[in-house]
Amino acid sequence: NRPTVTVITESGGMAPEEVEQLVTFPIETALNGMPGVVSVRSVSGIGLSIVYASFDWGADIYRARQLVTERLDAAAAQLPGGLRPQLGPISSIMGEIMLIAVPAPAKDAQTARAWADFVLRPRLLSVPGVAQVIPIGGEVRQFRVEPDPVRMAQLGVTLEQIESTLRD
Repeated sequence: NRPTVTVITESGGMAPEEVEQLVTFPIETALNGMPGVVSVRSVSGIGLSIVYASFDWGADIYRARQLVTERLDAAAAQLPGGLRPQLGPISSIMGEIMLIAVPAPAKDAQTARAWADFVLRPRLLSVPGVAQVIPIGGEVRQFRVEPDPVRMAQLGVTLEQIESTLRD
């Protein structure tokens, strides 16, 4: 197989037409014309864009991945806010991409995503021949800190101290 770099972008519930226009097309445009690229092809679905960049025979896959990463950094400004393309694993294009649904009630989407991230993904990665597992969808757990300026002043705590503590 030709050395191929796969770019996968989760697009948060967009329709396939929106994914194609707002996500896939800018990524394809950024990858076209790169040194050594033979072809760029893609698949756009509901909330998911997959772009394949195939390179010349004998191209160094690590160099190809570096070039793709550089182009993706430049293309990020054209993508809708919050979308982060990810490189797929270094594996043969003859491999399969399997989509597995984890059914959950809408109110429990965060629990389903946490289970997929911390239980299902490690188990699947331990199976011989599985190169990568990328959880998509659900609600990713977030922690939000809302400083109270009045309480901070009473306690003598500065915003810099809070930021430092959160970084640590």
